[in-house]
Amino acid sequence: MTEVLLYHLTESRLEDALPPLLEKSLERGWRVSVHLGSQERRDALDAHLWTYREESFLPHGTDDGEGADRQPVLLTLAQEPANGASVRFAADGAGMPALVGVERLVMMFDGHDQQQLEAARGHWKALKSQGHQLTYWQQTEDRRWQKKA
Repeated sequence: MTEVLLYHLTESRLEDALPPLLEKSLERGWRVSVHLGSQERRDALDAHLWTYREESFLPHGTDDGEGADRQPVLLTLAQEPANGASVRFAADGAGMPALVGVERLVMMFDGHDQQQLEAARGHWKALKSQGHQLTYWQQTEDRRWQKKA
């Protein structure tokens, strides 16, 4: 079964919270896909990841770019990523990515968006009923993650 982590954003935006999690994933040697809800958000996040911090480099690409299958981090709109990632992130209203062969799914949702909150609750119930191991993390005021369930 897939390990599922739900990250409830209450104090920061996806653009601020996602890059450190992607960096940690790469440090662990994981191939990652980030599933997003729209082409505009995918492209905006792509541009942001190139410039979010001067002293770091986060290798990544998009599913419409050359060599998508070789990207260590792939930003995608597809349910099944071209890079064969075993760790998948779903954010910004993206639907559930395919879970076959996935070790870890990280679902990030905006706590100020009612539609994303309701979708996260639905995903929690569905994934739990399928027997996946779930944990729920919420941001504290200082933007750290605190395990709630």
